[in-house]
Amino acid sequence: LTYTKLRWFLTIAGMFLYAGDIVTDISLTLTFYQEEHHLWAGLTLGFIVLGLLVSQIFSYAWFWDDMNDFLITLHTFGLGVFIRYYQLLKKGFAVLWITSHMHTEEERREKHQKLFCMATDLSMLKMFETFLESAPQLLLQVYIVLLGHRKNSILQYLSMAFSFISIAWSLVDYRRCLRRSLPHISEMPSGLPTVIYLLYKLCTITSLILSYSLFLILSAYTTVALSIVWLLMTMWTNILQTNFCSSKVLEALYRLVVGVILMFTFFNVKGHDTKVAMRIYYSTFTLLNVASPILLAVLMPQFNENTILVVDILILGGMFLGLLCLVLYYMRLHPTTKLPDTDEVDGLSKENNSMRRMRTFVQP
Repeated sequence: LTYTKLRWFLTIAGMFLYAGDIVTDISLTLTFYQEEHHLWAGLTLGFIVLGLLVSQIFSYAWFWDDMNDFLITLHTFGLGVFIRYYQLLKKGFAVLWITSHMHTEEERREKHQKLFCMATDLSMLKMFETFLESAPQLLLQVYIVLLGHRKNSILQYLSMAFSFISIAWSLVDYRRCLRRSLPHISEMPSGLPTVIYLLYKLCTITSLILSYSLFLILSAYTTVALSIVWLLMTMWTNILQTNFCSSKVLEALYRLVVGVILMFTFFNVKGHDTKVAMRIYYSTFTLLNVASPILLAVLMPQFNENTILVVDILILGGMFLGLLCLVLYYMRLHPTTKLPDTDEVDGLSKENNSMRRMRTFVQP
């Protein structure tokens, strides 16, 4: 495994994308507040705080072995993810440019493996933040745009664009980092497999977000239904008895976060055979996508026909393309695991996390 210079530069791009997503959402919060849309301002700010808070908690917990007052202060100000970006870029620069020819092959392999472990921790935190902030934020902004109660601004579309790109970036980045950091899992090939996987995730998530927005337009009580869905997904995660964290409190928080992720996309948390679970999940997902435009057309025929036609095409087209890419990826392009008795897992186990966090980076 080689942590390349391209990967290092992509980390910089990811850091600016992360910052841009937060800045545009904060700016949008201020805009809503100035326009006296206090509920929208509160929800937009709430999603920002939720994503930052949870990512800080996990980041700080993973820094526990190296705890000092400086790190405590920085995490208090919500800078935990930026600390990890800084450390990864600093140590990656040292390995790639300063000491690249000063070590044996075994030492070089160990350093690159540790860089991938650091990158995987960072990408996991980014994925938490994405589904606690970017995905709900995108749903909220799509709902506001479709509702048509205000003149849409460039800032609002910019916020939606940053949220969409953040979702895409975090999905592919975490997937590739995870597979590279685990020795028993084959690396995810670049090129067509990555593109197909990205299309599968983006199309299914986008169509589901649009369906949720239509249900919200139909009734504000959809928020209650979404809360119930989240509780059911969290209960399912509890039934699976995940073992991601060493602390029971953190494990409970992790399961709550996975419950949110499962509201938007399938997430394999145990590494068991998931064919049946995926069929049930995406069958339900298909029913929701078909039902939302039909119910809106029947119950609110006065809704803007041109708008709803575009949304319907995006929902059904995205669903069809996403499921097609799902089947294509897992039937033809999915990398095989090195151990035949294991299935691909999206969530890391406690053992793998402990191993990564106890390994200190060898200074050059």
